Amino acid sequence: MTETLSKHEKNLAAIIHASTFSKYFIPFGNFLLPLILWTANKKDQGFVDQNGKQALNFQISLLLYSIIIGIITIPFFIGIIPEIFHLGDFNFANFNEFNGFNFDFDFHPFQLGKWLWPIGIAGFAQLGLFLINIVYTILATIRTNEGLDFKYPISIPFIK
Repeated sequence: MTETLSKHEKNLAAIIHASTFSKYFIPFGNFLLPLILWTANKKDQGFVDQNGKQALNFQISLLLYSIIIGIITIPFFIGIIPEIFHLGDFNFANFNEFNGFNFDFDFHPFQLGKWLWPIGIAGFAQLGLFLINIVYTILATIRTNEGLDFKYPISIPFIK
């Protein structure tokens, strides 16, 4: 496929993949810039069309995975927040007394590890998604600039 592709097609496909890094400078830039470049050039060049779909599908998939990680983590917080602010942990039962507030914090029953595990697991999962995004976007940019087809490994084909 390398022989039939022009340098312009290869560069444009590589730019579409690399433009997903714009999310660090522009909100939703990882969707907007590749979408603009892809829609402007998809009818003229098949290689650009294929790579635009790949880049957008990968970014949408990563967003979906990130949302799923957040949704899985929410029940841990909902179950733990009432326990943190239980009447005995921070002695909030005395706030209703008219003789003054009691700010006696009792950290003995407060178990920090119970709510750090979900945060830690979700944090490592998000870090993994971040690293996957960086590594595979760089690989896609390099391979498409060489004129090779690239398929992201954990991408869901939303756009066909």
